[in-house]
Formats: sequence, structure tokens, C-alpha cells
Amino acid sequence: MKRIICLIIFTASALLTFAQNHGSLNVDQDNRIESLIAKQRSLYHIDSSFSGYRIHIFMEIGNEALKHAEQVKRQFERSFPDIPIYLTYAEPYFRLRAGNFRDRVEAEKCLRRIKPKYKEAFVTSDMIYRPRVDLYKNEE
Repeated sequence: MKRIICLIIFTASALLTFAQNHGSLNVDQDNRIESLIAKQRSLYHIDSSFSGYRIHIFMEIGNEALKHAEQVKRQFERSFPDIPIYLTYAEPYFRLRAGNFRDRVEAEKCLRRIKPKYKEAFVTSDMIYRPRVDLYKNEE
């Protein structure tokens, strides 16, 4: 019995080795798999945010708040072009928050750069964006 099992294992491994070295493999894929991959790509791009930290720069309410927020945003972008800044509206305030920091230590380090120019800035928890990396990029 042991000889038969050994003979079967030896034959199977020899066939696999021959197939790997001399054959080719064709895979027929169901079309629905490609549609599932496309749906996953779109979901990834729609909701690519998660919990993290940002630096709160500005918050204002009133008739001129949006105009003032846009001015502060342009000034910030000129001063710190490497730090992304986001203008949001959460009733009744317009807010400017900068950065996409995964941890508070990283945000505090950046705050030290910003603080001389924006004295009232502080670190706050926020939903941040993932780095722009296409996980489903087709390799050619």
C-alpha cells in the first residue's frame, strides 16, 4: 500500500514538474469577476477616508466667512505648498484644516512648523484621506 501511495505521489510530482517547465496554463475567468473588481475600485475611490489628525487653522461664521476662509487658504498654500489644506462647512462654521496625519505625534511635529505663522492653530482628530495609491493598478 505504501509503495502505491509513493508511486502516485512520485508520478503526480513528475507531471507537475513537466507541466511547469513545458506547458502553459490558460485560465477562463467568469466575466462577473471583472465587474466585481471594477466595483471595488470605485468604492475605494469614493470612500478613501479614515480616522486620523489634522491641524485646525481657521474657523469663522458670518456673511464674509467663506471669502475670508478662501483668502486664508490661499495664504496657507503659498506658505506651506507641501501640506494639503481643506475648506469645509459644518453649519454654521467655515473651517480650514491642514494635513492628513495618521498619528498625533506626526501632526504635532507639523504644528511646530505652522504655529509661528498661525498662532491659534491646534491639532484635532478628523477623517483623513489615504495616500493616493492605486492598489488595483493593471500591471503590463
